[in-house]
Amino acid sequence: MGVIIGVDVGGTQIKLGLFSEEYALIKKWSCKTDLAESGRRIIPSAAEEIYRMLEENGIGREEVYGIGMGIPGPVDSEGYVRNCVNLHWNNFHVVREMKHFFPKAEIAAENDANAAAFGEYYRGAGRAFSSMMLVTLGTGVGGGIVLNGQILSGAHSIAGEIGHVTVYSDEESVCNCGNHGCVDQFASATGIVRYMKKLLAGTEADSMLRGLGKMTAKEICEAADKGDGLAVKCLDKCLGALGIGLGYFSHAFDPEVYVIGGGVSNAGKIIIESIEKEYCRHIRLAEKGAVFCIAELGNDAGITGAALLAGQKDGRALWRKELFMTK
Repeated sequence: MGVIIGVDVGGTQIKLGLFSEEYALIKKWSCKTDLAESGRRIIPSAAEEIYRMLEENGIGREEVYGIGMGIPGPVDSEGYVRNCVNLHWNNFHVVREMKHFFPKAEIAAENDANAAAFGEYYRGAGRAFSSMMLVTLGTGVGGGIVLNGQILSGAHSIAGEIGHVTVYSDEESVCNCGNHGCVDQFASATGIVRYMKKLLAGTEADSMLRGLGKMTAKEICEAADKGDGLAVKCLDKCLGALGIGLGYFSHAFDPEVYVIGGGVSNAGKIIIESIEKEYCRHIRLAEKGAVFCIAELGNDAGITGAALLAGQKDGRALWRKELFMTK
């Protein structure tokens, strides 16, 4: 029996997972991202972590038949990263670098949001559907699209970047991308907090959030769930921005399901309700539009999708979705 490794590379930590040939998660762990030498230590340190784990579990290096990696930036089909700010990478060939350490294994690399989407599609909330978009709501808003079992990356590897779709053109503040009124400015955790503070400053209406020193998106969602009027107004505006954007996306590629993940999604039903309000107002050519649901894999989505991608490249992947339906 061989094993496969899923690696989710982040700017502060690397998450790793050991999977069986059937993609059962055997072990998961993490390590600090080593950004020394302009990020040149990241792949060697990840490989060292894998070596250590294999030795501790009595698994030979030759038994690793695939390693998949999720990277926080655009990655081409050959594993080349032109630029990844968070990792200090410029003109970096991530697949080639990992191949030095595991020359006999199949190595795959993909954008981290796409890898997470792939994991949710096959092993998570998207497994009953043929087309899906994963939307991650965290510090920023990201997305990944899977159509008929394949990741949709686009010609420039920017497909699924819902965070930088303009929805409120009258917004005066500038997004990190340089535009105005992006989904990311509202539906992200930071965007929700920013807008709630704006509401509180602009009215004397009662709110259980008034007077809080340091406010979080979690607290705002909890307040909305308890019926706090200003918190409800905040979510309707901020997650409504996402609903509008996803309405545009449905007219573009019409997925069966939108899977909502990331830290903000932990609020559950109230998140879905706020998104659907605006989404339904912007779907004109279909009676119902897409289904909405909360992601199932949580922090394991990235390592799971990365492992599946490596297995697909190796040819050992079991791509009949019904095999995953009850697992």
